[in-house]
Amino acid sequence: MENSSAIERLKRFTPLVWVMLVGNFFVRASYYMVWPFLAVILYENYGLSATEVGLLLTVSATFAVFLGFYTGNLADRFGRTKMLYTAVFVGVISFSLLAVAESLWLFATSVFLACLPRTLWDAPSKALLTEELADAKDRELALHLLYFLVNVGAALGPLYGLWAGLNGEQFSFVYTGISYIGLLLALLYFRPKLSEAQTFALQSAAQSVPKFAKWLGILRKDKVFLIVLIATTLVYLVYAQCDSSLVQYLTRAEVPDLAWLISSLIIANSSVIIVCQFPLLHLMRNWRIENRLYAGGVILIISQVMMALNNVQNIWGWIAAMMVLSLSEAIMFTNINVYIDRLAPDNLKASYFGAAGLCSLGYALAPILGGLILDFYSGMMLFIIMTLVSITALGFYRIAELRPKTTAEAI
Repeated sequence: MENSSAIERLKRFTPLVWVMLVGNFFVRASYYMVWPFLAVILYENYGLSATEVGLLLTVSATFAVFLGFYTGNLADRFGRTKMLYTAVFVGVISFSLLAVAESLWLFATSVFLACLPRTLWDAPSKALLTEELADAKDRELALHLLYFLVNVGAALGPLYGLWAGLNGEQFSFVYTGISYIGLLLALLYFRPKLSEAQTFALQSAAQSVPKFAKWLGILRKDKVFLIVLIATTLVYLVYAQCDSSLVQYLTRAEVPDLAWLISSLIIANSSVIIVCQFPLLHLMRNWRIENRLYAGGVILIISQVMMALNNVQNIWGWIAAMMVLSLSEAIMFTNINVYIDRLAPDNLKASYFGAAGLCSLGYALAPILGGLILDFYSGMMLFIIMTLVSITALGFYRIAELRPKTTAEAI
């Protein structure tokens, strides 16, 4: 991707596209300022075991995943911006409750609600990007830039949290709630102002979107997409261990300077992605999507081997392993989105992205599976298993590549 063409593509981004990009940056910065300490709060303030923490996070995230599957279809049928308003409203309420909750039941309820905004936002926002940007290369750049800004926010959030002395303080969740208020105001100000003809065209397109039951029938016929979903779910299961199970492992091992290490791992993760994402995009610009995913998968396997072999007290070993994992993430995550965008029919973008949200079951199941493995086995066993899961995911991507594409026939 040449610089001149990139600049021209950026000029074609509409104000609403920039709202989603910049808004995601602020929301994610405030999110990572506080959310990684959630397992620590549940352990230290409420005395929950690794399995209990994992169960709470898994049940909450699983419900959010299935809700996102359904709301993706609703967004195609009734409008993407309506679903975005719902997402930010729930974000304001849930994170405000997390900041002030004093009892375990209220805090657990708030955790449940706080899992919803991201899944409600994800599919409609990506679909709206494709709706605002007609050119496929413009959409690809927007998806890469979206992930880039998310990771800039993830890098700056913990830095600000450390600077402000928020390390694991429950009240700091209020800052995430405030960021959602700002995003809501921006969405309201820059909402699409459509002519009568445009409104009629969107309504006509929405009428062609199948209802949920019929959409399930279409999905069942798209075997390539289903295989990609399985592979991506396994990939997310591996990545998610560093959001929940690794933190629990380090907490129970009484690693010195735990808050510093957790923040350092988040910063290392985001920094590698920030530095490497666009150079990797340029390097792989002529690679097929499948080959990009294979390269990212091999690097993911290496990172899991490094974690399995690392001594739990070796702080720099964890940081090094996280940097390798982050290199894999920089390759895989945006290319997964591009892959799904190419598989999805134009009138079912949100439905397909919503279905792809089912891959977040990998994230949802990670805390409980990781907690059980930590309670009954060890951290080394956890990462050995994740190495095998990574290899299996690559096998499914290969099967999807070899299978004839049937999306058009299914529709």
